[in-house]
Amino acid sequence: MAEDREEFEDSSDESGDNEDDVRAPTEADIKRKVLEFKLTLPWIERLDIVNAPAPLAPELALQMQEHEVRRAKQMQGNKKLPQFTPSEDPVLNDFKRETMFHRQAQAAVMEGIVKLKKLGIVTKRPDDYFAEMAKTDEHMQKVRENLMKKQVEAQRSERIRQLRQQRKIGKQMQIESKLKKHAEKKKMLDEVKKYRKGIRNDLDFLDDKKKPSSKKDGSRLTDKKAQAKLRMKNSKYGFGGKKRGSKQNTKSSAADVSEWKRPGKPKKGKSDGAKQRPGKNRRVQMKSRKK
Repeated sequence: MAEDREEFEDSSDESGDNEDDVRAPTEADIKRKVLEFKLTLPWIERLDIVNAPAPLAPELALQMQEHEVRRAKQMQGNKKLPQFTPSEDPVLNDFKRETMFHRQAQAAVMEGIVKLKKLGIVTKRPDDYFAEMAKTDEHMQKVRENLMKKQVEAQRSERIRQLRQQRKIGKQMQIESKLKKHAEKKKMLDEVKKYRKGIRNDLDFLDDKKKPSSKKDGSRLTDKKAQAKLRMKNSKYGFGGKKRGSKQNTKSSAADVSEWKRPGKPKKGKSDGAKQRPGKNRRVQMKSRKK
């Protein structure tokens, strides 16, 4: 234990001596070190500019004013937010700081372009300028083929989607057309049944149909002609009238013998024009002769 205490005291004495040897660097030492690693390069290699910010644009000033008004209303509407003046508000300060960065960069660009033009350095890329590609032509060709393949697949998928949509729309329209025809047919049959039963006496429901046009002048037929044609068909085919018992005999029809004719006497024997089929034996003989 005594030996350890002596070693500790010796080490502490040595560390104390080292702290006395180290001294703080002076300003002259700092300037000397700065001159050692400072590079004296021309301005075109450094491109450093120290300038004042550009003038505040009217639209930026208006935008800043609107932002201040909006922020003041927001703080007045919400009492939980900390209340600041426009100069102390951190949100507005951030907006002003970004605006200052923009103005500083704008002024630096304007001054830098003037210096570059004085040095005879072109600031715009020429129209026939081609930059060297980092990728090889073979790699770019593979990329181009991959992009074209994806584009073709996308176009094919879009065409298939459009065809499916068109089929769906066409099928829906076909179903709607069939339903409409069935509804119109059902409505017409219902109106015909009502007319047959005597519930309605007019035929106005037939006027909804398209009337045929004449061959001479192409004009439509009048309602009178349509009614006359309908009556003619009803009288001919019996539509619209009584059907049950229409073919039963009555007293007058049974007594009517105006169309009766006396039947003639049947002829004896066979008719001259009819030919009798030969018998079975005769047919067999005829077949054997043909062979």
